Amino acid sequence: MQETEIHDLSDDADYAASQQQGSASMMRCESGKRSSSNEPEGAEVVYMKDNVTIHPTQFASERISGRLKLIKQSSSLFMTWIPYKGQSTNARLSEKDMNLYTIRAVPFADVRSIRRHTPAFGWQYIIVVLSSGLAFPPLYFYNGGVREFLATVKQHVVLLRSAEHANVFLVNDFQNPLQRTLSSLELPRAVSLSIVPSTPVSGGESASQENGERTDVDVLDGSPSIRQFYRRERQKVHDPARDISMQLLEKFSLVTKFAREATSQLFWETPSNAFSLFERGSSNLSAIDSSQKPRDDVLELPVPVPPDPLELDKLSLAWGKPRQPPLGLEEWATFLDSEGRVVDSKALRKRIFYGGVEHKLRKEVWEVLLGYQSYESTYAEKEYQRSNRKTEYEIIKNQWQSISPEQEKRFTKFRERKGLIEKDVVRTDRSISFYGGDGNANLSFLHNVLLTYSFYNFDLGYCQGMSDLLSPILFVMEDESESFWCFVALMERLGPNFNRDQNGMHSQLFALSKLVELLDAPLHNYFKQKDCLNYFICFRWILLQFKRELEYDQTMRLWEVLWTHHFSEHLHLYVCVALLKRYRGKIIGEQMEFDTLLKFINELSGHIDIDVTLRDAEALCLCAGENGSACIPPGTPPSLPREGGFLFNSELDDTVL
Repeated sequence: MQETEIHDLSDDADYAASQQQGSASMMRCESGKRSSSNEPEGAEVVYMKDNVTIHPTQFASERISGRLKLIKQSSSLFMTWIPYKGQSTNARLSEKDMNLYTIRAVPFADVRSIRRHTPAFGWQYIIVVLSSGLAFPPLYFYNGGVREFLATVKQHVVLLRSAEHANVFLVNDFQNPLQRTLSSLELPRAVSLSIVPSTPVSGGESASQENGERTDVDVLDGSPSIRQFYRRERQKVHDPARDISMQLLEKFSLVTKFAREATSQLFWETPSNAFSLFERGSSNLSAIDSSQKPRDDVLELPVPVPPDPLELDKLSLAWGKPRQPPLGLEEWATFLDSEGRVVDSKALRKRIFYGGVEHKLRKEVWEVLLGYQSYESTYAEKEYQRSNRKTEYEIIKNQWQSISPEQEKRFTKFRERKGLIEKDVVRTDRSISFYGGDGNANLSFLHNVLLTYSFYNFDLGYCQGMSDLLSPILFVMEDESESFWCFVALMERLGPNFNRDQNGMHSQLFALSKLVELLDAPLHNYFKQKDCLNYFICFRWILLQFKRELEYDQTMRLWEVLWTHHFSEHLHLYVCVALLKRYRGKIIGEQMEFDTLLKFINELSGHIDIDVTLRDAEALCLCAGENGSACIPPGTPPSLPREGGFLFNSELDDTVL
């Protein structure tokens, strides 16, 4: 996996400032004592660490430092991270932007795992992954303290090291569904769990640091989900016997849900029977919430929806152009000279943007769009390129095929990646006839390409979701070698989405939040009110380029439009904005919280009109203009290729020619 962003910057200004603070700022509190007079009654800070930093982008000037805390309230443990105030020196990253990353009172009941990273050079950091599959940005510990953090967590929740990854620690997780289900009953602690203070949990604190003043406001009361959590707990106080009975009934009702979850993986639930990606935990929480909501006979009045400032339908009619028929063979020939070179690449990309490509032509066109072949290549050069790359592919492929069983026993990383790939391949697009049935050779091709890529790009390796991105490419190319090199070209753009620290994803989500604020301030303010400004609801859209949201053919049409680089290399972000604006009335009108909003977003799968959405995205992109471009930080991963065919023009080919 890639660690290239993590390096020793001991002369960095942020690092130097953090060294002045020293590790003494980490505080442990004696049991039963309050760590500060500013903490709420009944809350105990069991761990506190200053200068824990988030890196929204690769620029040192845009790092955000803050204070990390573990807070125990009754029998529950919460994590908070609050940025320091007054530390922004970059005009692009305002104090309001920094507050988007605030982590307010996340209960460890909602945490699935903690991934620890301890590079030989540079800073240690952790990634906290929620039960829903979403992850907070990496938290960098400039002064150390990861070991103490994990030790403190282990004192208050069940923390187990993953059998598959030595640096992944599972929170409240067990080896089999039965253990997990029985543990969820918490029979020995039923009484203690119900005894919770009836007063609301709230609190505030302020502290000054040399690098800025910091203020924590409503740390344990800032999230609707936390308020619901304590509201449910407070309802149990008055009758302990009834509390135990109700708890057992509620927990037994989850047994079948836990058993069902054990048979389906996060990435492999289909839209027809589940919410699919990144939602398992939140759907559980929603089920519990809905079962415990008090009945209210009062007629609820409809919530007024603020008008769309851009009036999307009118904007699309004025700015967005109608879609055209796909590019066919005869028209494709008009873009080529007698030797096969593309005469006008800009005109070609514009044509594909508005109409896509006929399927029988996709193989030839995708090679150019992805950069596997150059626009300037002749027929003869393209054929030479295929032959040359096929030889190189076989050399890389032979690296893992030649590993003996004895070697494999001593090659942990290879076994891990091979195991993941084998599990994922048999679950990838099996409903498509191209991959359906037993003993399908195309599944072997899919497996071979993914495992070969893990050797070609050993730093990045293999991550779940890559098989989703490769599947349409292999479907179009129908050739193992050409599919591999087209996938390599695609991962040059989308690879940062799979980096271990998730900086690529977080920079795109940050850019998305700025675009929504620019193009629909009322909707952005609504997300702010509902604590959704991190835009994690769009995580799957960006990670898989909408593959789980669209039918297979629609996915290919969208991808070839994105790859044209027409108007913007970040058009996928405008597609996100277009979808959010298209359903803004329902989102705001029904006052969706994060859980229901995530459920709604995932249930859009299979119900998106790609032609309307692309027209909306085009209109929004044109309307935003330079202001839209300014919302996207430099270095934000693009989903689109560079102009030239970088594979064809590589140094390796120069030496061969």
